[in-house]
Amino acid sequence: MMEAQVDIAIVGGGPVGLALAAMLAARGIEPRRMALLDAKPVEAAVRDPRSLALSFGSRQLLSQIRAWPAAATPITQIHVSRRGSFGRTLIDCDDHALPALGYVCRYGDVVGSLHAAQPAEMTVLRPANVIDKREFDDRVELQLSDGGTLAASLMVQAEGGVFGEQTSKMLQRDYQQVAIIATVHADAMPPGRAFERFTDEGPLALLPQEGAYSLVWCARPATVERLQALDNDAFLGALQQAFGQRVGRFTRIGVRHAYPLGLNAEPAASARTLAIGNAAQTLHPVAGQGLNLGLRDASVLAAMLARDASPATLPAFEHQRRSDRDATVRITDLMARVFASAPDRAPTQALLGLSLGMLDVLPSARRLLAEHMMFGSR
Repeated sequence: MMEAQVDIAIVGGGPVGLALAAMLAARGIEPRRMALLDAKPVEAAVRDPRSLALSFGSRQLLSQIRAWPAAATPITQIHVSRRGSFGRTLIDCDDHALPALGYVCRYGDVVGSLHAAQPAEMTVLRPANVIDKREFDDRVELQLSDGGTLAASLMVQAEGGVFGEQTSKMLQRDYQQVAIIATVHADAMPPGRAFERFTDEGPLALLPQEGAYSLVWCARPATVERLQALDNDAFLGALQQAFGQRVGRFTRIGVRHAYPLGLNAEPAASARTLAIGNAAQTLHPVAGQGLNLGLRDASVLAAMLARDASPATLPAFEHQRRSDRDATVRITDLMARVFASAPDRAPTQALLGLSLGMLDVLPSARRLLAEHMMFGSR
Protein backbone atom coordinates (compact mmCIF):
# COMPACT_ATOMS: atom_id res chain seq x y z
CA MET A 1 0.00 0.00 0.00
CA MET A 2 1.33 3.39 -0.98
CA GLU A 3 0.51 7.02 -0.23
CA ALA A 4 2.44 9.60 -2.23
CA GLN A 5 2.21 13.21 -3.40
CA VAL A 6 3.47 14.53 -6.76
CA ASP A 7 2.90 17.61 -8.90
CA ILE A 8 1.93 15.81 -12.12
CA ALA A 9 0.44 12.31 -12.44
CA ILE A 10 0.37 10.79 -15.93
CA VAL A 11 -2.12 7.93 -16.24
CA GLY A 12 -1.19 5.81 -19.24
CA GLY A 13 2.22 4.41 -20.15
CA GLY A 14 1.72 4.08 -23.90
CA PRO A 15 3.66 6.19 -26.42
CA VAL A 16 1.84 9.46 -25.65
CA GLY A 17 2.14 9.17 -21.85
CA LEU A 18 5.79 8.14 -22.05
CA ALA A 19 6.54 10.95 -24.50
CA LEU A 20 4.93 13.51 -22.18
CA ALA A 21 7.03 12.34 -19.22
CA ALA A 22 10.28 12.55 -21.21
CA MET A 23 9.31 15.93 -22.69
CA LEU A 24 8.49 17.34 -19.25
CA ALA A 25 11.86 16.21 -17.91
CA ALA A 26 13.63 17.69 -20.96
CA ARG A 27 11.84 20.98 -20.26
CA GLY A 28 13.17 21.09 -16.71
CA ILE A 29 10.32 19.64 -14.66
CA GLU A 30 11.83 17.83 -11.65
CA PRO A 31 11.34 14.07 -12.28
CA ARG A 32 10.82 13.39 -8.57
CA ARG A 33 7.67 15.51 -8.77
CA MET A 34 6.15 13.35 -11.52
CA ALA A 35 4.53 9.92 -11.52
CA LEU A 36 3.56 7.65 -14.41
CA LEU A 37 0.98 4.88 -13.95
CA ASP A 38 -0.02 2.11 -16.35
CA ALA A 39 -2.06 -1.08 -16.06
CA LYS A 40 0.43 -3.19 -18.04
CA PRO A 41 4.07 -4.04 -17.31
CA VAL A 42 6.41 -2.43 -19.83
CA GLU A 43 7.55 -5.86 -21.03
CA ALA A 44 4.04 -6.58 -22.36
CA ALA A 45 3.96 -3.29 -24.26
CA VAL A 46 7.42 -3.87 -25.76
CA ARG A 47 6.23 -7.22 -27.16
CA ASP A 48 3.24 -5.62 -28.92
CA PRO A 49 3.70 -6.33 -32.68
CA ARG A 50 1.19 -3.76 -34.00
CA SER A 51 2.39 -1.24 -36.56
CA LEU A 52 2.27 2.55 -36.18
CA ALA A 53 2.45 5.26 -38.84
CA LEU A 54 4.54 8.18 -37.59
CA SER A 55 4.79 11.44 -39.51
CA PHE A 56 8.03 13.28 -40.18
CA GLY A 57 6.93 15.81 -37.57
CA SER A 58 6.59 13.01 -35.00
CA ARG A 59 10.12 11.86 -35.80
CA GLN A 60 11.34 15.37 -34.99
CA LEU A 61 9.49 15.36 -31.65
CA LEU A 62 10.79 11.93 -30.61
CA SER A 63 14.32 12.71 -31.76
CA GLN A 64 14.36 15.78 -29.49
CA ILE A 65 14.01 13.48 -26.48
CA ARG A 66 16.32 10.80 -27.96
CA ALA A 67 13.49 8.31 -28.32
CA TRP A 68 13.38 7.66 -32.06
CA PRO A 69 13.29 3.85 -32.61
CA ALA A 70 16.16 2.36 -34.61
CA ALA A 71 13.84 0.15 -36.69
CA ALA A 72 11.71 2.46 -38.83
CA THR A 73 10.71 2.00 -42.47
CA PRO A 74 10.54 5.33 -44.34
CA ILE A 75 7.54 6.32 -46.45
CA THR A 76 8.79 8.46 -49.33
CA GLN A 77 5.57 8.51 -51.39
CA ILE A 78 1.86 8.13 -50.64
CA HIS A 79 -0.39 7.03 -53.50
CA VAL A 80 -4.04 7.89 -52.86
CA SER A 81 -6.74 6.51 -55.18
CA ARG A 82 -10.44 5.72 -55.45
CA ARG A 83 -11.45 2.23 -56.59
CA GLY A 84 -13.47 2.39 -59.81
CA SER A 85 -12.67 6.08 -60.35
CA PHE A 86 -10.12 8.13 -62.29
CA GLY A 87 -9.28 10.13 -59.16
CA ARG A 88 -5.78 9.67 -57.73
CA THR A 89 -2.96 11.75 -56.31
CA LEU A 90 0.66 11.12 -55.42
CA ILE A 91 2.35 12.87 -52.49
CA ASP A 92 6.16 12.76 -52.70
CA CYS A 93 8.69 13.71 -50.03
CA ASP A 94 10.88 15.36 -52.69
CA ASP A 95 8.15 17.99 -53.17
CA HIS A 96 8.68 19.01 -49.53
CA ALA A 97 12.50 18.73 -49.48
CA LEU A 98 12.29 16.04 -46.79
CA PRO A 99 13.92 12.59 -46.56
CA ALA A 100 10.53 10.97 -45.84
CA LEU A 101 6.88 11.86 -45.36
CA GLY A 102 6.65 9.46 -42.45
CA TYR A 103 7.73 6.11 -41.09
CA VAL A 104 6.24 2.75 -40.13
CA CYS A 105 7.38 1.38 -36.77
CA ARG A 106 6.35 -1.41 -34.48
CA TYR A 107 4.44 -0.29 -31.39
CA GLY A 108 6.79 -2.27 -29.16
CA ASP A 109 9.87 -0.59 -30.65
CA VAL A 110 8.41 2.88 -30.07
CA VAL A 111 7.51 2.04 -26.46
CA GLY A 112 10.95 0.50 -25.90
CA SER A 113 12.74 3.63 -27.12
CA LEU A 114 10.51 5.89 -25.05
CA HIS A 115 10.95 3.69 -21.97
CA ALA A 116 14.73 4.03 -22.30
CA ALA A 117 14.32 7.83 -22.45
CA GLN A 118 12.46 8.09 -19.13
CA PRO A 119 14.09 10.01 -16.26
CA ALA A 120 15.38 7.57 -13.65
CA GLU A 121 14.11 9.59 -10.67
CA MET A 122 10.46 9.60 -11.76
CA THR A 123 7.96 7.46 -9.81
CA VAL A 124 6.72 4.68 -12.11
CA LEU A 125 3.84 2.47 -11.02
CA ARG A 126 3.19 -0.40 -13.42
CA PRO A 127 1.26 -2.56 -13.36
CA ALA A 128 -1.08 -0.23 -11.47
CA ASN A 129 -4.83 0.11 -11.93
CA VAL A 130 -6.58 3.37 -11.06
CA ILE A 131 -9.99 2.39 -9.73
CA ASP A 132 -11.26 5.78 -8.62
CA LYS A 133 -10.44 9.48 -8.90
CA ARG A 134 -11.51 12.18 -6.46
CA GLU A 135 -10.86 15.86 -7.11
CA PHE A 136 -10.48 18.47 -4.36
CA ASP A 137 -9.75 22.18 -4.38
CA ASP A 138 -6.02 21.60 -3.97
CA ARG A 139 -5.36 18.12 -5.43
CA VAL A 140 -6.54 15.04 -7.30
CA GLU A 141 -6.48 11.72 -5.43
CA LEU A 142 -6.11 8.48 -7.37
CA GLN A 143 -7.23 5.30 -5.66
CA LEU A 144 -5.20 2.29 -6.77
CA SER A 145 -6.33 -1.32 -6.91
CA ASP A 146 -3.67 -2.36 -4.37
CA GLY A 147 -5.22 -0.03 -1.80
CA GLY A 148 -2.67 2.73 -2.24
CA THR A 149 -3.36 6.40 -2.93
CA LEU A 150 -1.52 8.85 -5.15
CA ALA A 151 -2.22 12.57 -4.79
CA ALA A 152 -1.26 15.03 -7.49
CA SER A 153 -1.69 18.72 -8.18
CA LEU A 154 -2.55 17.87 -11.82
CA MET A 155 -3.57 14.65 -13.56
CA VAL A 156 -3.06 13.96 -17.28
CA GLN A 157 -5.14 11.12 -18.70
CA ALA A 158 -3.12 9.51 -21.51
CA GLU A 159 -4.61 6.03 -21.42
CA GLY A 160 -5.49 4.99 -24.97
CA GLY A 161 -5.10 1.77 -26.94
CA VAL A 162 -7.71 -0.64 -28.27
CA PHE A 163 -11.28 0.32 -27.46
CA GLY A 164 -12.92 -1.36 -24.49
CA GLU A 165 -15.96 -3.55 -25.11
CA GLN A 166 -18.57 -1.00 -24.12
CA THR A 167 -16.86 1.83 -26.00
CA SER A 168 -16.40 -0.37 -29.05
CA LYS A 169 -20.12 -1.04 -29.30
CA MET A 170 -20.90 2.66 -29.10
CA LEU A 171 -18.32 3.62 -31.69
CA GLN A 172 -19.23 0.79 -34.01
CA ARG A 173 -22.78 2.14 -34.17
CA ASP A 174 -21.24 5.50 -35.03
CA TYR A 175 -19.21 4.41 -38.06
CA GLN A 176 -20.38 0.85 -38.74
CA GLN A 177 -16.83 -0.03 -39.77
CA VAL A 178 -14.27 -2.58 -38.65
CA ALA A 179 -10.58 -2.71 -39.55
CA ILE A 180 -8.69 -5.86 -40.50
CA ILE A 181 -5.03 -5.59 -39.50
CA ALA A 182 -2.33 -7.93 -40.82
CA THR A 183 1.11 -8.18 -42.43
CA VAL A 184 0.93 -8.99 -46.14
CA HIS A 185 3.60 -9.71 -48.75
CA ALA A 186 3.54 -8.80 -52.46
CA ASP A 187 5.91 -9.56 -55.34
CA ALA A 188 6.30 -6.08 -56.90
CA MET A 189 6.55 -3.52 -54.10
CA PRO A 190 7.55 0.02 -55.19
CA PRO A 191 10.24 1.04 -52.65
CA GLY A 192 9.04 3.45 -49.97
CA ARG A 193 5.53 3.87 -51.39
CA ALA A 194 2.46 3.67 -49.16
CA PHE A 195 -1.04 3.30 -50.55
CA GLU A 196 -4.39 4.64 -49.37
CA ARG A 197 -7.14 3.18 -51.58
CA PHE A 198 -10.78 4.13 -51.05
CA THR A 199 -13.22 1.31 -51.71
CA ASP A 200 -17.02 1.32 -51.58
CA GLU A 201 -16.92 0.46 -47.87
CA GLY A 202 -13.88 2.29 -46.56
CA PRO A 203 -10.17 2.93 -46.94
CA LEU A 204 -7.65 0.17 -47.59
CA ALA A 205 -4.10 1.12 -46.60
CA LEU A 206 -0.79 -0.60 -47.33
CA LEU A 207 2.17 0.74 -45.34
CA PRO A 208 5.67 -0.48 -46.27
CA GLN A 209 7.40 -2.20 -43.38
CA GLU A 210 10.49 -4.41 -43.31
CA GLY A 211 10.07 -5.86 -46.80
CA ALA A 212 6.30 -6.34 -46.51
CA TYR A 213 3.17 -4.24 -45.97
CA SER A 214 1.19 -3.46 -42.86
CA LEU A 215 -2.41 -3.83 -44.05
CA VAL A 216 -5.32 -1.82 -42.65
CA TRP A 217 -8.54 -2.75 -44.49
CA CYS A 218 -11.68 -0.96 -43.28
CA ALA A 219 -15.12 -2.28 -44.20
CA ARG A 220 -18.60 -2.79 -42.79
CA PRO A 221 -19.02 -5.41 -40.06
CA ALA A 222 -20.81 -7.99 -42.24
CA THR A 223 -18.07 -7.75 -44.88
CA VAL A 224 -15.32 -8.11 -42.31
CA GLU A 225 -17.05 -11.14 -40.81
CA ARG A 226 -17.15 -12.74 -44.27
CA LEU A 227 -13.53 -11.86 -45.01
CA GLN A 228 -12.28 -13.17 -41.68
CA ALA A 229 -14.01 -16.50 -42.34
CA LEU A 230 -11.95 -17.03 -45.53
CA ASP A 231 -8.76 -19.07 -45.59
CA ASN A 232 -5.56 -17.21 -46.42
CA ASP A 233 -5.59 -17.93 -50.16
CA ALA A 234 -9.21 -16.82 -50.54
CA PHE A 235 -8.54 -13.71 -48.44
CA LEU A 236 -5.56 -12.78 -50.61
CA GLY A 237 -7.78 -13.18 -53.67
CA ALA A 238 -10.37 -10.82 -52.18
CA LEU A 239 -7.64 -8.34 -51.27
CA GLN A 240 -6.27 -8.49 -54.82
CA GLN A 241 -9.68 -7.74 -56.26
CA ALA A 242 -10.23 -4.81 -53.89
CA PHE A 243 -6.77 -3.29 -54.31
CA GLY A 244 -5.72 -4.08 -57.87
CA GLN A 245 -2.28 -4.78 -59.32
CA ARG A 246 -0.22 -1.77 -58.21
CA VAL A 247 2.06 -3.93 -56.02
CA GLY A 248 1.90 -7.04 -58.17
CA ARG A 249 0.47 -10.24 -56.70
CA PHE A 250 -0.21 -10.67 -52.99
CA THR A 251 1.65 -13.81 -52.00
CA ARG A 252 1.43 -14.32 -48.25
CA ILE A 253 -0.40 -12.96 -45.20
CA GLY A 254 0.17 -13.20 -41.47
CA VAL A 255 -2.31 -13.44 -38.61
CA ARG A 256 -5.40 -11.25 -39.15
CA HIS A 257 -6.99 -9.21 -36.37
CA ALA A 258 -10.23 -7.20 -36.49
CA TYR A 259 -10.95 -4.02 -34.50
CA PRO A 260 -14.14 -1.91 -34.46
CA LEU A 261 -13.68 1.73 -35.40
CA GLY A 262 -15.17 5.03 -34.42
CA LEU A 263 -14.66 8.57 -33.26
CA ASN A 264 -14.20 9.90 -29.73
CA ALA A 265 -13.46 13.60 -30.01
CA GLU A 266 -14.82 15.06 -26.79
CA PRO A 267 -11.85 15.30 -24.39
CA ALA A 268 -12.93 15.37 -20.76
CA ALA A 269 -11.35 18.04 -18.58
CA SER A 270 -11.86 19.53 -15.14
CA ALA A 271 -10.09 22.06 -12.96
CA ARG A 272 -7.12 19.74 -12.30
CA THR A 273 -7.37 17.04 -15.01
CA LEU A 274 -7.16 16.87 -18.79
CA ALA A 275 -6.82 14.24 -21.52
CA ILE A 276 -4.36 13.94 -24.38
CA GLY A 277 -3.82 11.47 -27.21
CA ASN A 278 -6.35 8.68 -27.62
CA ALA A 279 -7.87 9.58 -24.26
CA ALA A 280 -8.90 12.92 -25.79
CA GLN A 281 -9.58 11.89 -29.39
CA THR A 282 -9.72 8.37 -30.78
CA LEU A 283 -9.71 8.73 -34.57
CA HIS A 284 -10.53 6.51 -37.51
CA PRO A 285 -7.21 5.11 -38.85
CA VAL A 286 -7.69 6.71 -42.29
CA ALA A 287 -4.54 8.84 -42.89
CA GLY A 288 -2.92 7.36 -39.73
CA GLN A 289 -3.18 10.51 -37.63
CA GLY A 290 -4.06 9.27 -34.13
CA LEU A 291 -0.62 8.91 -32.54
CA ASN A 292 0.80 11.89 -34.43
CA LEU A 293 -1.94 14.12 -33.02
CA GLY A 294 -1.28 12.70 -29.54
CA LEU A 295 2.45 13.43 -29.71
CA ARG A 296 1.68 17.02 -30.70
CA ASP A 297 -0.62 17.19 -27.66
CA ALA A 298 2.24 16.00 -25.44
CA SER A 299 4.76 18.43 -26.92
CA VAL A 300 2.53 21.48 -26.46
CA LEU A 301 1.46 20.45 -22.95
CA ALA A 302 5.07 19.88 -21.83
CA ALA A 303 6.08 23.34 -23.04
CA MET A 304 3.14 25.00 -21.29
CA LEU A 305 3.56 23.14 -17.98
CA ALA A 306 7.26 23.99 -17.96
CA ARG A 307 6.22 27.65 -17.88
CA ASP A 308 3.35 27.21 -15.42
CA ALA A 309 2.54 23.87 -13.79
CA SER A 310 -0.69 25.14 -12.26
CA PRO A 311 -4.37 24.46 -13.00
CA ALA A 312 -4.49 27.76 -14.94
CA THR A 313 -2.54 26.06 -17.73
CA LEU A 314 -5.19 23.42 -18.46
CA PRO A 315 -7.84 25.62 -20.11
CA ALA A 316 -5.08 27.48 -21.95
CA PHE A 317 -3.85 24.16 -23.32
CA GLU A 318 -7.33 23.20 -24.53
CA HIS A 319 -7.60 26.53 -26.34
CA GLN A 320 -4.12 26.21 -27.84
CA ARG A 321 -4.80 22.70 -29.21
CA ARG A 322 -8.32 23.29 -30.52
CA SER A 323 -7.36 24.29 -34.06
CA ASP A 324 -5.06 21.33 -34.74
CA ARG A 325 -7.40 18.84 -33.09
CA ASP A 326 -10.51 20.11 -34.87
CA ALA A 327 -8.88 20.20 -38.31
CA THR A 328 -7.46 16.68 -37.97
CA VAL A 329 -10.75 15.29 -36.67
CA ARG A 330 -12.70 16.91 -39.51
CA ILE A 331 -10.38 15.54 -42.20
CA THR A 332 -10.35 11.96 -40.92
CA ASP A 333 -14.03 11.92 -39.93
CA LEU A 334 -15.18 13.23 -43.32
CA MET A 335 -13.23 10.58 -45.21
CA ALA A 336 -14.57 7.81 -43.00
CA ARG A 337 -18.21 8.93 -43.03
CA VAL A 338 -18.38 9.15 -46.82
CA PHE A 339 -18.06 5.36 -46.88
CA ALA A 340 -19.60 4.37 -43.57
CA SER A 341 -22.94 6.10 -44.09
CA ALA A 342 -23.46 6.39 -47.86
CA PRO A 343 -24.94 3.60 -49.99
CA ASP A 344 -22.55 1.83 -52.36
CA ARG A 345 -21.58 4.05 -55.33
CA ALA A 346 -23.50 7.01 -53.91
CA PRO A 347 -22.75 10.47 -55.41
CA THR A 348 -20.91 11.48 -52.24
CA GLN A 349 -18.48 8.62 -52.79
CA ALA A 350 -17.92 9.64 -56.40
CA LEU A 351 -17.13 13.19 -55.25
CA LEU A 352 -14.15 11.88 -53.28
CA GLY A 353 -12.66 10.46 -56.47
CA LEU A 354 -13.14 13.82 -58.16
CA SER A 355 -11.50 15.56 -55.19
CA LEU A 356 -8.45 13.30 -55.48
CA GLY A 357 -8.16 14.21 -59.14
CA MET A 358 -8.30 17.90 -58.26
CA LEU A 359 -5.55 17.47 -55.65
CA ASP A 360 -3.33 16.00 -58.34
CA VAL A 361 -3.62 19.10 -60.52
CA LEU A 362 -3.53 21.63 -57.66
CA PRO A 363 -0.06 21.38 -56.08
CA SER A 364 -0.82 24.06 -53.46
CA ALA A 365 -3.83 22.12 -52.12
CA ARG A 366 -1.85 18.88 -52.11
CA ARG A 367 0.97 20.61 -50.23
CA LEU A 368 -1.39 22.00 -47.58
CA LEU A 369 -2.92 18.57 -46.98
CA ALA A 370 0.48 16.85 -46.78
CA GLU A 371 1.94 19.45 -44.43
CA HIS A 372 -1.03 19.16 -42.07
CA MET A 373 -0.64 15.36 -42.02
CA MET A 374 3.08 15.74 -41.24
CA PHE A 375 3.08 18.67 -38.81
CA GLY A 376 -0.51 19.56 -37.87
CA SER A 377 -1.83 23.11 -37.75
CA ARG A 378 1.12 25.48 -37.31
